[in-house]
Amino acid sequence: MGCGEAMSELTADERALIAAARAAMAQAHAPYSRFAVGAALRLTDGTILTGANFENASYGLSLCAETVAIAAANAQGRLRDIAAIAVTGGPMDGAGEAVITPCGRCRQIIKEAQDMAGRPLPILCAAPLGEAVRRFDLDHLLPEAFGPADLGIGG
Repeated sequence: MGCGEAMSELTADERALIAAARAAMAQAHAPYSRFAVGAALRLTDGTILTGANFENASYGLSLCAETVAIAAANAQGRLRDIAAIAVTGGPMDGAGEAVITPCGRCRQIIKEAQDMAGRPLPILCAAPLGEAVRRFDLDHLLPEAFGPADLGIGG
């Protein structure tokens, strides 16, 4: 379920993860939508990896921040080490205080990472500015999801 919280209610590790997502948002390449998104992953050893959305003039080839971050973990052989995810985003010309959630494609990518990790991955969705944060589990964001187990592949 998506529970609303304030930054002050989060652990220090969770606040650091959101800060990393906010910093990654500043690196977004979003000249077409002007909507920047940042994502951060905390790995089991405490390492934080980040990603920012990367748009392309052909639109369909654009990459979401969550996918960039998860692909970075995979490229380092750390897909199974993902322990938590934070996402933030908003208009580049004045980020506001609205909380966004991962798009459908990213939810499916997160499902793959969660299944490979073999544990639930908390998803923290934070406003780019201010205190607003919502905590989700993937079953709430993507109920009845198709995943590796449906193909006979275990984590």
